[in-house]
This record gives sequence, structure tokens and C-alpha cells, in this order.
Amino acid sequence: MSNQIILPRIMQVGEGASKELPNILTSLHCKRPLIITDKVMVELGYVSTLQEDLSNHRMFADVFDDTVPEPTVASIQAGVDVAREGDYDCIVALGGGSPIDSAKAISILARFGGKMRDYKFPRIVNEEGIPVIAIPTTAGTGSEVTRFTIITDEVSDEKMLCVGIGFMPIAALVDYSLTLTLPPRITADTGIDALTHAIEAYVSQKANPYSDSQALAAMRLLAPNLRTSYNDGANKAAREAMMLGSTLAGIAFSSASVALVHGMSRPIGAAFHVPHGLSNAMLLPTVTEFSIPAAPERYADCARAMKVASAIDSTETANTKLLTELRSLSVQLQVPSPSQFGIDREQFYKLMPTMAVQAMSSGSPNNNPRVPTAEEIITLYEKLW
Repeated sequence: MSNQIILPRIMQVGEGASKELPNILTSLHCKRPLIITDKVMVELGYVSTLQEDLSNHRMFADVFDDTVPEPTVASIQAGVDVAREGDYDCIVALGGGSPIDSAKAISILARFGGKMRDYKFPRIVNEEGIPVIAIPTTAGTGSEVTRFTIITDEVSDEKMLCVGIGFMPIAALVDYSLTLTLPPRITADTGIDALTHAIEAYVSQKANPYSDSQALAAMRLLAPNLRTSYNDGANKAAREAMMLGSTLAGIAFSSASVALVHGMSRPIGAAFHVPHGLSNAMLLPTVTEFSIPAAPERYADCARAMKVASAIDSTETANTKLLTELRSLSVQLQVPSPSQFGIDREQFYKLMPTMAVQAMSSGSPNNNPRVPTAEEIITLYEKLW
């Protein structure tokens, strides 16, 4: 059996990769970029630096900086309106997963029209939108190398998963130096998000030899460096490992898909405005404990790749150590429970049946080694509380 692997046409990886943007655009025959980002990137000076680098090559970029942390139908439409007004031949997506996911959606809607819901999974979007060059500034989502985007319908409070080659950036500039200013909370949430991508890709029922190689490599980079990058954000070696690990994890799950953690995470984010990485971090230990009995050897491999178990440990011992490590990470990186986050208990319990249905409809739980029923997902939400 063969597997189709989709990657960006160009990947520039390492310190200073973002400085190569003018050369990358030239190689793609692009001259009129629209930078899609958020106001934090503007305030940090990253946008003006890009614009200056481009202007030195006689390329003049406009900026749309009204993306929001969890992209919505309305925020995407605002970007689409801007993209349609200008004669842009490419989009430069600068920021974390939200600006990059926004850029992907804007790329398709600006060229083909319609509504975001028209492109929701199970539709597979293979149309080519406006080319997207992704420059991630967090080590977490891996969106720069995936064929997915997630947009929230604010009317129904549903996080819509959109899938297809059309959402794959044409180029990814992976520059870890852009993560050196990340605060600890974002470092933790995005880092655990990346680790979740790697673990879920490896245990997914759609896992394959290619995705396995990327997922294991990602875990070897991410797990030993998560605490260091959280406690010492200026540590370049740790930041570099996290950034590469995040990208490899993105490649892995773009091929093998994610599973139950992500399926359950999206409804929490949509209903209670919990950042995506944080809701994944909340769920990872609980869902892993639920799933281990269906794939004990696979989870033991994860423990060994993360260097929390040794080659001589039994499968059972390795999995015990894996759960201990995931719970320890949650404590040391101060991952809150839904209650500690400030979510209203009555509202959370009231919405659990709806969230369970939304999780199932996303398709991700079907990739889990242990496929849950809606009732089991409700039980997991209760345990999470």
C-alpha cells in the first residue's frame, strides 16, 4: 500500500530563514504580496522588518493585521475583502497557527468565492488558491506544512475542519529566531500542541512508515526541550529543537491525521474560547490513558522516543512512565483544567453532549486507536473537568 505525501514546494529551515523571503518570492515569480498577520507581530516589529526586506528588492507589501486568535467566519471574510481589493499575486502568512490558518482560508475564498462552510470536511479542497508563503512564529501548530485549516463558525460555535491540497502553503520559512520572544504560556501551549501532533500521528489508524519517521523524530526533539524553552526562552538550542520538532510533527499529522485529542479539543475551543494548543494540552493525559489499551506498543514507542522510557523497559512500564511524564508536564507547565481556566461548570456539563457530537462529526476520533462512542467522549469530558 502506498501513501501520498504532500509538502510545500519550498522549505527554508534554520536561523534567518525569514530573511530569504524576497529570494523565495522571486523564485516563485511573485511580486505583489499581501502580508496576513496579527497586531502582535506588528507591535514586535516583525512585519516592518519583512516589509523593509521586501522593499529593498522593489517588492511592496500591504498588510492585513486583523486576524484573531481563533479564526472565525467573520474575521476570514474581512481578510477576503482586502485580498480581493488588491492585485496580489501571493500571501505571506506571518504568525502562529491562527494567522497561517486564516491566510489559507483567505487564499481559497478570495479566489473561488462562496462561504467557509462550503469548504468544510468531508469536502476535499484541491483547488489552488492564491499562493501562501508561511512564516511561523510559534513552535506548535505545524500549520506551515499541513493541508488543514480550522475556522470557527461563530453562529453555531462549531470549529470547522477544512482539508485538501488547496490549503498547503507553497513555501514554508521556518526560522526559530522568531520564537525567542515568545512568553512562557504560549511556549507551553504550542509546545504541548506539537507533542500532541507527533503522538497522535504515530498512534493514528492512518499512520504509515513515512509519518512514523517524522513523528518519532519530532518527539525526540520536542520532549527533552519543552521544559527548557518554557523556563529559558532565550535558549537558542532548545528553541531550534522545538521549532524543527513542530514542523516535523506537522508533516507527520498532515500525512497520518490527528485523533481523539483534537476531536475533543475543537469543541472546547469553539464553545469556551480556549486557545487550541491549551485545550489540547488539557486533554492529552486523559485521552492517552483512555487510548493506551488499544495500542500499547505504539504508545510505548512514544515513551522511548521521548526519552522517558528505555529500550529495556517493558511495554507496560513504558506506558506507565509516559502517563507520568504527560501529567508531570501539565503540572510543571501550569496547564489548567477547564475549571481552573474559568469555565462555568454548569455550562460545560450542559454542552458536553453537543461537544461530543461535534467531536465525532470532525472525523478525528475515528483515527484514534481506540475509537470512542459519543457516550465515552462525554465520560472523558467529565473526567477532564
